[in-house]
This record gives sequence, structure tokens and C-alpha cells, in this order.
Amino acid sequence: MPGAGAEGRSWPGAEPDFWRQVVEQLSTALMVVDPAARILAVNPAAERLLGRTADAMRGMDAHELLHRDAGGGPLVRERCPLLRALAERAAAGGDGDSYLRGDGRLITISWSVSPLTDAGSFKGMAVLFTDATGDHGTRRERAAERAERAAYTSALEDLTERLTLVAEITDVLGQTLEADEALARLGRLLVPRLADWTAVDLRTGSGRVHRVAVTGPAGRDTALEGGRERLPEAGEADPSSLVQVLNGGDPVLWDGAGTAVPPGSPLAALHSDFLRAVGATSAVTVPLGSGQRITGALTVVRTVPAHPFDTADLEVVSDIGRRVGLVVDNARRYGRQRAVAEAMQRNLLAPLPRLGRLRLAARYQPAPAGSQVGGDWYDAFELKDGTLALVIGDVVGHDLTAAAGMAQLHGILRSLAWDHIGPPGSVVDRLDDAMPAITTVTMATLVLARVEGHPDTGPWTLRWTSAGHPPPLLLTPGGHARYLEAGQGLLLGADLGDDTSRPNATQPLPPGSTLLLYTDGLVEIPGSDLDTGLGRLRRHALALAPAPLDTLCDQLLARMPPGSTDDVALLALRLPTA
Repeated sequence: MPGAGAEGRSWPGAEPDFWRQVVEQLSTALMVVDPAARILAVNPAAERLLGRTADAMRGMDAHELLHRDAGGGPLVRERCPLLRALAERAAAGGDGDSYLRGDGRLITISWSVSPLTDAGSFKGMAVLFTDATGDHGTRRERAAERAERAAYTSALEDLTERLTLVAEITDVLGQTLEADEALARLGRLLVPRLADWTAVDLRTGSGRVHRVAVTGPAGRDTALEGGRERLPEAGEADPSSLVQVLNGGDPVLWDGAGTAVPPGSPLAALHSDFLRAVGATSAVTVPLGSGQRITGALTVVRTVPAHPFDTADLEVVSDIGRRVGLVVDNARRYGRQRAVAEAMQRNLLAPLPRLGRLRLAARYQPAPAGSQVGGDWYDAFELKDGTLALVIGDVVGHDLTAAAGMAQLHGILRSLAWDHIGPPGSVVDRLDDAMPAITTVTMATLVLARVEGHPDTGPWTLRWTSAGHPPPLLLTPGGHARYLEAGQGLLLGADLGDDTSRPNATQPLPPGSTLLLYTDGLVEIPGSDLDTGLGRLRRHALALAPAPLDTLCDQLLARMPPGSTDDVALLALRLPTA
């Protein structure tokens, strides 16, 4: 409704326009209060009955503003039955209470309250009340009024539950980019709150339909999953609700009729067998998605004849289907992008060289399912003068662009370092200068190191520079470990100034020592600080130092605590004993 009054009657939450109109067109007065009894909203009927505007009441304490004793005086809060129901968060009702109108006149009311919750959180009460002043109607009329109030209360509770369910599904599905996990969560939310059984069918690129998830009272029912059948063309005669919906038809409310009609296709037979197996008495089948982007279908089933689905259920399930379809479509897009990025990363991780008695091992671990692909990489190659070069790096970003940028830096760094005999810092200076001109990378971290010395006999020296990257970890015989924190400079892409060169550092490498280069995904866990992660890596590396190099790398990854959302690159060098 236009004007300030309509704004004052706005209802909290993102409710459908249809239900907003239902509430505002109620002939019975409705008031919503928060847990502290403050008025959040009233409908037009309440404004008329109380002789007050919504703007004047919003934010006021409902008890202090309205409730009076029989003589019109203030009523102590301890004697207020509505406040008692609010404290107990329980439904209640009553007759004969006095409310003060805006014009100073007292009216006698009959009232009922119902708690409002959202995702299990108590939000307040819905109060339905009518004018009982001078009520001398017949017992039948009063009973009819009570029945009407009860019906309104039931409808309001039902509306609240439906909206809460849709909100929870939206929130839960938004927490994952994995289609299988999203559909498993969907089944757990729908059963038993809305349905006794659910089934999800997804269209595949081969023109077939795959039944990917079936959930019942006992959880996932894998015995009813896995069916794959061809989807009939839209023009083929097939009365199956599932086939119609998958071919772009409207949602279908099935009341159990027509079970004797033979299925028109193997897919229809699969669906018919499912309905028969679970004892369906009512079902709703809706598309996943909307318009031209139908990714599949959702079927919800009830098995109690006394509680069939109705048109309101059809609207709610249709809304859920649109939301789930968007999640499935996004998950498929993300999966394709992730597969491309991971393939790009693995193809760029070249085989490790073999130089004399020096031993190398490396691992790349993608981010966990549901996380984005990163730009981590490692490299090891022989330079023109026979020296071994080691690289570990991380491009800022978590998407296909970051993976592509990693590929660009990988190739350019090899070209710049291959015939360079100076310190590593000068190579990284040149890379930093070239990066904005010939790559899409804005920022990155890396360590570039040279292992100088005869590959068989040594002595060996590590010469390195770090562009904002976590420090290398050196394990030496005798059970010692320390981080090499020298040679640290700003990350690539930071403006060093024209006269500033990157620092270099050197460290003798004793025979039998092990050097670890790694990316931050190995030491950074959400909810934990960097020092804790570095200390954990140092302890595990010391414990694993006597193990073969491949075992050390595998176990370092295996001992990472859960919760990591980043990919990990790890490069290890072991020098021969004397």
C-alpha cells in the first residue's frame, strides 16, 4: 500500500508478494512482536481496531502501549498472559483483556499468539486479536470466531514453516559448489519436514537422465539410485510427469490417479516403479532451474493419504527447484573450470631432473573439493652452467586466471634464469620488470634458489632470494631444523623503486641435509596463525627427516590438519652423505 502507513506495515524477511498481500488483507488484526515485546509490524486491520498508525506503534513496547486493567490503569507485567507466553516461547490464547486505543477508549479483546522461528532461532510472536467488546453473540458465533482465529493462526504457522524451510535450503546449498553434496543436503532438509521421500534426476550431456539421489525416512537409499535412461523427445507421447517436466513442462501435482496407465518409456517406467516402491499417495515433480536451463527434476513424495500435497506445496517445491537448479548449474560450470585449471597445473609441473647424487621429490595437492583452484607451482631444472635451479611460487588469486598466470611466470622465469650466472635476485628483478608488460599476473610470491657445487661430491651452497614467500626449511643431520629467513624481499608486483634490488642470501648445505620449499597452503589453516603452522611443519619434518624423500613428502601432506582451503606445492631436495 502506498504512503508511510504501508511502509510501517512492512513485514520482516524476504516473503513472497502473495503472502504479504494475504497478511495485509486479513480481516483479523495481526501484530508481530520481537522477543522483547517490541512491535515489529501490524496489519491494516490492527491499525483500524487500535485507532493507531503502524508508524506510531512500530518499536513500542506492546504491553506498555496497549495493555490495561479493567479500570484503564497500567497492568503489571507479571500479570500479562501475553508476556508470559512470550517468555515461554509457546502458543497461547485468551479472552477479556483490555487494550487502549489511540483515542483513549478501552476495548475488550480475544487473542491468540504463535511463536515465530527462523532456522531454529526464536524471532518473536505473531498475535491475532479481535474486538470482543459487548460480545453477546451466540455460542455458535463465538465458536466460529475461535475456529477462524485458529485457522488464521495455523495458516500463519504454516507460512512461517514454509518460508523458514526455503531460507534454510538457500543457505545450506550456498555453502557448497559440489553438486553431490548439495543434493545430499537437500534430501536431509526436505525429509521429513516436507516430504516422506525425495528423488533427484539430472540430465546428462548424452541425452540421458541419471537418478542421482533418493532420500527416505532412513536417509539416502542407494538401492533406488543409479538408474540411467534415455530422455524421450518433447514430441514423443509420454504422460509421465517426470518426462514432461524434464522436457520443459510445468510442475506437476500428482494425486495418485492414473497409476494403471502403462509407462510410455523406460524413464517413465523407472519413475513409476519408484513411486510404487515407496508407497506414494501424493507427489510433486518440478524442474531444477528455469527457462531453457533445466538441469534435472526434483520429486517429493508423501505416503500418508490423509496429508496430500496441495497447490501451496506446489509453489514452495517449485521455488526450491529453481534454487537447486541454479546450484547444480553453477557446480557443473565450476567443475569444468576446475578440471581445466588442474590439468593446466599438472601439465606444467615438469618431471624433476636427476643431477648426480642429488635427490629431488615434489608433490602438488589441489585444494579440497568445494574450494577454488589456486596458482601454486614448483619447478626444478638444470641451468646452462650445470647448476641446479629450484623454484616454488604462488600466483595471487584462486581461479582459472591465476592458473594461467602461473603458466606465464613459469615459462618466463625459466627463460630468464637458464643462462644467467649472477645471483638469483637479479633474475627475479628482471621477472618483476617484465611481469606487468607480458603477463596477466598482478601479484605473486616465489623463491628462486641455486644449488651450487658438484652434484656428486659438493661442497654445496644454497644461494636464494625470496619475493614475499614463506621461508625454506633446512633439516640437517643430528636432528636440527631451521627456517632460512634471510633473502626476503617484497612480493612480485610491488613497486620496489628504480634503485632497489632484491636481496640475496647464501647458506652452506651440509652432506645428508634436506631442503624443503613449500607454498602457504601447507602451513596456513583457517582459524590458526602462521607461527602455529610453521611450528607444526617443523615438528613433522624433523620426525620424518630419516625417512626416504618420497615418504617424507607424502607424510607431510597426510599430516596436514583438516580445514585447509588452499592448494599445496612442495619441493624437497636431499644431499648425499659424505
